[in-house]
Amino acid sequence: MISPDSLEQEALETAKNSKSSAASLPAKFTENKYVITLIFVTSLFMCWGIALTMGDVLNKHFQNVLGLSKSQSGLVQFSIFGAYALMGIPAGLFIKKMGYKNGVLLGLTLYALGAFLFVPAANAASFGIFRVALFVLACGMATLETVAHPFMAALGDQRTSDQRINFAQSFNAVGAIVGPTLGSYFLLSAGHNAGEELLSVKQLYIYIGAVIAAIAIAFAMVKVPALTDPHDGPSDAGGVTGVRKKLFKQKHFVFAVIAQFFNVAAQAGTWAFFINYGHEVMRFSDQKAGYFMTVFMGMMLAGRFVGTALMRYIAPNKLLAAFALGNILMCILVAQGWGWTSFIALLMINFFFSIMYPTIFSLGLKDLGPQTQQASSFIVMGMFGGAIFPFIMGRIADTNIATAYYLPIVCYLVIFLFGYKLYKLR
Repeated sequence: MISPDSLEQEALETAKNSKSSAASLPAKFTENKYVITLIFVTSLFMCWGIALTMGDVLNKHFQNVLGLSKSQSGLVQFSIFGAYALMGIPAGLFIKKMGYKNGVLLGLTLYALGAFLFVPAANAASFGIFRVALFVLACGMATLETVAHPFMAALGDQRTSDQRINFAQSFNAVGAIVGPTLGSYFLLSAGHNAGEELLSVKQLYIYIGAVIAAIAIAFAMVKVPALTDPHDGPSDAGGVTGVRKKLFKQKHFVFAVIAQFFNVAAQAGTWAFFINYGHEVMRFSDQKAGYFMTVFMGMMLAGRFVGTALMRYIAPNKLLAAFALGNILMCILVAQGWGWTSFIALLMINFFFSIMYPTIFSLGLKDLGPQTQQASSFIVMGMFGGAIFPFIMGRIADTNIATAYYLPIVCYLVIFLFGYKLYKLR
């Protein structure tokens, strides 16, 4: 006769074996019920990619039209990334209370409002009002970034969250290609007549605001399936069953915030003065340098697809460290000002940069459970590095644009250390 205890033990063993078998199966990229939502969330990555790289074209545009120095035009990036620092926590609190979908709608609304504020800024020909418009628009971008990364991570298994976020960031790279292409066509092709160029700015941002408003309306009609936070389950490192540490005792998260600060600092400085480098070192026209920026962003797109594929075989933190070393070498070559050799190295910086932002973000969010949204806010706030670095880099670039590219080496050393040693999930 079989005892009740034996039956209970057999049931427990069966359940254990089932879980073990499920864990050994390859993790799916996503599930069918999430596909429509995933498409919309992926489109958000493209939206802020357009706005972010458009700011780099505006940097050179305002030098031409408003007579700004490179360090003064670096305040464009201060307005954009300063918004990230201020909006990160409020956006996270809003998302925690109101949910992912409402967070997306708030971000799109602020984005569209900021775009429409370019109209009074252009009418007044005021750099100050332009900065206000950029700040409001960037508050929308910061909200979207705060919500989109954990949102994308929640649309499937945690084991494939790195792949999903890098996939979505590939479309951010598509937006980064569209941004300088539009900016070069509308802003850098009309000479230096202030009236004509400011009219072009106004028209361009009216179009952008209208498109973003249309996306917001469409997304409001989408029914988002119920989500379970994948970061609340067992970790890749073997599982955490006890009480979780407080957020700032999670060392992998803290180091991710620091790494993201330096990562975005390097990105903002490199992108802000790309057109200046093309004009001053390569003797390109502003418009031609702007079109090369499209190639520059294309290198980032290529890097993200290559990086996403390589992550199937190489641990994300190790690949991050390898790409950081690649960029240290590229920055050394760029700083020499050796014509095409240095310019090709400048293009390659974006290839190696490609996986850094999404990978740091994803590594920092792992195994944080209900703290994931709050952690996302702090990692977005780490983007404040992009507000400070272009101004410092611009002071050197006012004297020698090539020499200024030594500065990002410090940033890539920090990222290398994060990927190679400081990231360790417990």
